[in-house]
Amino acid sequence: MSCNRFEGWAAGDAFWAETANGRPRRSYYRRGIQTGRKDAVVEPSDEGAILRRSPLDALHRALGAKMAAFGGWLMPIEYEGTLAEHDAVRSAVGLFDVSHLGKVSVGGADALDALQATLTNDLARVPVGGAQYGMALNDEGGIVDDLIVYRVDEAEYLVVPNAANADRVLERIAAHAAAGVEIRLRDDLAVVAVQGPRSPELVESFFPGVVSLGFMQCDRSRWKGTAAVAARSGYTGERGFELFVQSAEVEELWERLLHDGATLGVKPCGLGARDTLRLEMGYPLHGNDIGEDRTPLEAGLGWAVAMEKGEFTGRDALVAQRSEGVPSRLVALRMIDRLIPRSHYPVSLGGEPVGEVTSGTFSPTLRVGIALAYVERHDDLMPGAEVAVDVRGRSGTARIVSPPFVDRTPR
Repeated sequence: MSCNRFEGWAAGDAFWAETANGRPRRSYYRRGIQTGRKDAVVEPSDEGAILRRSPLDALHRALGAKMAAFGGWLMPIEYEGTLAEHDAVRSAVGLFDVSHLGKVSVGGADALDALQATLTNDLARVPVGGAQYGMALNDEGGIVDDLIVYRVDEAEYLVVPNAANADRVLERIAAHAAAGVEIRLRDDLAVVAVQGPRSPELVESFFPGVVSLGFMQCDRSRWKGTAAVAARSGYTGERGFELFVQSAEVEELWERLLHDGATLGVKPCGLGARDTLRLEMGYPLHGNDIGEDRTPLEAGLGWAVAMEKGEFTGRDALVAQRSEGVPSRLVALRMIDRLIPRSHYPVSLGGEPVGEVTSGTFSPTLRVGIALAYVERHDDLMPGAEVAVDVRGRSGTARIVSPPFVDRTPR
C-alpha cells in the first residue's frame, strides 16, 4: 500500500483552494505563499494570548475533558485521568486529538530541493507512500523544530511540525523554494491519532488496507467523500495510526471511533497521557528537551542528520561541533529510589553539578521515576553510571540507561 496520491492534493486541483464544504478558503499571499487560515473559534488564555480551538472542542467538553493551553491551542489534557488513559494505550487503544499539529503542503517540481535545503534528513531516500523524521535548524545548528514529512506523491509532501512552530517552518521552507513551488498551511485538516495494540482492528474498518502498512508509511484514502490519509505513525511507541481528514468531517470520525472501539477498550486520551507515553519511549519534546539552544548531536538525534546529502541550513555548525567535540548530550535517567524527577532539577556526579533534567515523570508502566536530562561531556557519564538528582532538596539516585525505557519498539 502507498499513498501514491491524496485524491485532489496535487497542485492545481480544486482541493488546494477549498474547505470541506467546497467554498473558497480565506487566504492572503505573502511572497507567493498561501498562509491564510480558516476562521477559527478562539478565546483568551490567562496570559491574554488568543488560543485556537480544535474542531473537536465541543466533543471534548461534552466528554468532560480538562482543557488547557498548549502550543497556542486550547487542548484536552485529560478525561478520565492520565494514568487510566496511559494504560489504555499500552493495553488496548487510545484516541487522541492532535489537530493542533501544523500541516504544511509543499508541492511542485522543485519541492524536494526546497525541503532538502531546509531539513536535516535525506528525503531523496523516501519513496512515495513513505514518511521521515527530520529537523529544521538555525544557522548555529540549533533545533528550530522537529517534524515528520509524508511523501504523498512524486512531487507532493505533507510536512507536520509542532503546533507552535508551523509558521516558522513554513517560512524556512519558503526561503529555499524556487519559483513554482507551492507551499500552503493546511488548517482545513484535522488529525486524530489512534494508538495502541488493538488500533489496527479499529482503524481497518474505517480505512481498509491500513493494517498492511509498515511503520512510517501512509496510504491515501477518503473519508465522507473527501481526501484523507492514514499514516502508520505516532508518538507513543505503540502500534498506531495518524488520520488526516477534513476538519468539517472529523466530529463524525471521532464519535464513530469511540462507539465502534468500545468493545476494544478504547478511551479518549489527552496530552497528559501523550507526554508520559512519549517519555517512556525516550522521545524528546520540542521546547523541553530540544530547542534552538541545542543541536541534533547534543540531543542524540544525529541519526536524523544526513551530512552526506549536501548543504542544508545549520550543516556547517554541525560539522564544526562534530570536529570540536559535543559539549553535552541528552541522556535517559531511571530512578533507583522512589523520587520523581521533574524539569529543571539539577543532576550531579560526586557532588559536582553535571547537568539538568529537561523532562521527568512517573512511569505508569515501570512504576518508577524516569527523565531525560542534558549532562556535560564526561567519561564517567555513560549508560550504567549512577548520578544524583536533586528533587526539591532531596537527593535521589538515578541510573543512566539507553532509551526506550519500555520495550515498545513500533511494529
